[in-house]
This record gives sequence, structure tokens and C-alpha cells, in this order.
Amino acid sequence: MLILVTGATGKVGRRFIAGLLDDARFSKARIRALCHNRLLDETDRLGVMRGSIADRDVVAAAMEGVTHVLHLATCKETPADVMDVTVKGLFWLLEAFRTSPTAQQFILIGGDAGIGHFYYRHDGPITENTAHRAYPGSYALSKVLEEVMLEQFGIQYGINGCCLRAPWIMEKDDFKFTLSFGEDVFGGPDWKTLVRPTDAERYAREGTVPLLHDADGRPLKRNFVHVDDLVSAILAALGNPRAKGQLFNICMDRPVDYGEVAAYLARTRGLGSVDIPSQFHSNWMDNSRAKYLLDWSPVYDLEKLIDSAWEYERSKEEARIVWYPG
Repeated sequence: MLILVTGATGKVGRRFIAGLLDDARFSKARIRALCHNRLLDETDRLGVMRGSIADRDVVAAAMEGVTHVLHLATCKETPADVMDVTVKGLFWLLEAFRTSPTAQQFILIGGDAGIGHFYYRHDGPITENTAHRAYPGSYALSKVLEEVMLEQFGIQYGINGCCLRAPWIMEKDDFKFTLSFGEDVFGGPDWKTLVRPTDAERYAREGTVPLLHDADGRPLKRNFVHVDDLVSAILAALGNPRAKGQLFNICMDRPVDYGEVAAYLARTRGLGSVDIPSQFHSNWMDNSRAKYLLDWSPVYDLEKLIDSAWEYERSKEEARIVWYPG
């Protein structure tokens, strides 16, 4: 088994590589990391190539002898790059995959941006049958196009592909910084812009957290997944015949409820909260299909997500660097 990993230096790529190399089930597997701006250290089981998936020749070379592909490379809100990397890059990968004599399985990591996550009202749980509804911007559109392209290659050419659709992916102290009123906020909303500047400074200093409300005035529910749970789902899908042609929601069993977050942090850490109204909509991703077909379940619930983030201690050498802020 030779696995090509795109986006290998990112949050998921690094954790996947470490997890696979430590997993006895894949003791004979080797990895080829296709890196663009950042590089990894090579080992006897990890080889590194440098280049962009937007370059057809790079992709062709990277695919030589590959049996499995894990496609993680993506762009955020960068319109100048998103079509070349996300759309054309995936097309070259799929073209090389379908014509390869060694290729066996293609795994795409999708995102809930493709179904609009909290931008649109959903009348029931978000399942794999929920229609695509990109919110404004190039990133969400790209996630729709990725899923559709993989699906169509399966229809057109019968390739063995599957998509693991993940919501916002957390690791280390990420979740703590999603709730910061300071300049160090991770992702969105940018809380400090939703309150008066003097209040934002005080909230950041005191560790106050936002209690986000949805368009109906209730504490908002939003989906997350911890990187460890996503990696365990990838490993469950890798080489699994039940994954062929499937789309899976990979998320926590219950969405994060901002009211429950505020209550738990008040009870366990004495932190205050402040109500933040919004026009966003609560939603609930259903992960039943992954549980049924992949025999997978997430380990992280709300309390574990919060505790792991607040208890994580960074060394002075481990600067907090956010490559993709959302």
C-alpha cells in the first residue's frame, strides 16, 4: 500500500501520517506526501515530493505506483488560487487516478461548507442526502465542486472513491481560541467586532466567552469534529470495501451548543459569558452512516472538547500558527 497524501503538512495531514505509521493494521503501508509550501522530514516509510496539484506533470509523477489517495489540499477564501488548486488540482488527481494501473481507492475530505452549515436553515438533521447549498464565497463553492466531481468520476468511470465530510476541525487549544474576544481569535465569527471595543478588551482579559444565539433567539448549535476523530474515520475507511461510493458525515454525535459551552465553563472554570445575537441557524449533522458502514464513532463529546482545549499547554517553542483561519 502506497498512499499519496496531498495537504500533508496541515493539521489533518500531519495527524493522519502519525496515526497511520503507528497503526499495526498498516504496518506495511508507505506514504508519499505531496507538499507545496512546507515540507516534512523523510523516513523509510515516508517520502516527500514538492509541487502543486495544479500542475498536471507534478500530479502524474506523484501518482506513480500509488494505490490509495488521501486528498486534503484546499484553499480558503483565495479566489485567485481556488479554481486552480481546488478544482483543476482535483481534476488532475482524478484523471491520473482513473488511468493508473495501481490505483485502488480515492478518499476526499470534504466540508460542511458545501451544505452551508449555519448560514441556512435546515428543517431536520443534515444527512448525506441533504442538497448542496454553498454560502457566499469561493471556499464553500469549491467544497461543493469537489464532492460533485468525485461523485461524477464514480458514475462515469466506476472509480472507488469516498468522501468524508467534516465540519470545523479542532486540535490542541483551537476550541479555546474560537471563543476569544481578542486578536488571537481562531476563525469566525470575529467576536471583538460584535461588541464595543472597551467591552471586547475586558472580555478578552477576563476570559469571558460568547454565548452565540441563532436567528430564533436560542443558543446556537454548530457542528465540530476533533482531528483525532477525523483521522480515526479516515483509517476506518482506508481499504474498506464498504466505503466505496459513499459520502460520510464525520462529526461529533451532538453539535456544540453555545449555551452548554457557557454553562460548563462557568461551572468548571468560573468564566463568564455574554449573549451575542446572530442571524445564523442551528443545525445538526447526522453521523449514523459512518457508524453503520465504517463501525466508527467519535471519542470527543462537548466536555472532552472543552477540557482538552483549556488544559492544553503550549511550550515556548510551539508558537500558535494558524495557516487557514477558519
